[in-house]
Amino acid sequence: MSAAPRPPLDRAALGRVLTRIANAGDPAAWSGPVAPPARGARRIGLTGPPGTGKSTLVRALAAGSLAQGRRVGVIAVDPSSPYTLGAILGDRIRMGEVADHPELFFRSLASRSAHDGLADNLPGMLSAMERHDFDELLVETVGTGQADVGVRALVDCVVLVLMPESGDQIQAMKAGILEIADVLVVNKADLPGAARIAAEVKDTLRLRRSRAWEWVPPVLLASRDDADSCFALARAIDARFAWRGDADDETARRRAGTAYHAKSLLHQRIETLLGELPPETFDLPLREVHRALVTRLSADPDAVD
Repeated sequence: MSAAPRPPLDRAALGRVLTRIANAGDPAAWSGPVAPPARGARRIGLTGPPGTGKSTLVRALAAGSLAQGRRVGVIAVDPSSPYTLGAILGDRIRMGEVADHPELFFRSLASRSAHDGLADNLPGMLSAMERHDFDELLVETVGTGQADVGVRALVDCVVLVLMPESGDQIQAMKAGILEIADVLVVNKADLPGAARIAAEVKDTLRLRRSRAWEWVPPVLLASRDDADSCFALARAIDARFAWRGDADDETARRRAGTAYHAKSLLHQRIETLLGELPPETFDLPLREVHRALVTRLSADPDAVD
């Protein structure tokens, strides 16, 4: 007996849900876990410095998954103005020829007050998308720095995207984002120096102290005009999921996702309360500012469950 067909993807309805979640700042509104259920969508995060071509790889991965009959959700985080918190969002331009595919949902988000390459309330939005029967969720972070590792708590597989001019950045990444990557890609490999950067990354990874049973992140070369390189990236991601198999700790993932979301909501609330303090408060010693903030936070019904 064949499985019943899944209902069509209602992109308009899902968009309204995500808008409501994106604009919610009340921690009391979040009552459930934010990690995926035992049989949830594959969550893949693409991160890396600005200008490395993350959007191009997201589009290629989405197109490949759609061609295999998968339902794909994409969330792309754009940097926000520090003054207006607004961002320039380009949904349809980003996804090109697959933008109108009925099994694709794409959403651009402004990072707003988030400082780790992600966006306010992103964990809740991913959790909501799980209920729409996606096979794969792709998260593209803002161009990130060495310490922007928040995406690790929200996805199953982290793809770190670099480019031939990333030499100095690789040195800075050694104690940060480089350590959370499951797959590394030197994109724009048609530019000079790509092979050298890939070799440098491999040498850096080789110096890690790793146990024999641990996953060894592959280092790939990719180019927008080389379809085979995009297929190789997709195969590397598949291999990562296959390697994980039954060894994945769902409880640990759920706890990490919930902890990240709690920290994110608390950060948002603290920023709001700081803005509400009288200006003269900041003429006081720092311990008094801290005391005033803690007092407001303790008395705030929206800050606790």
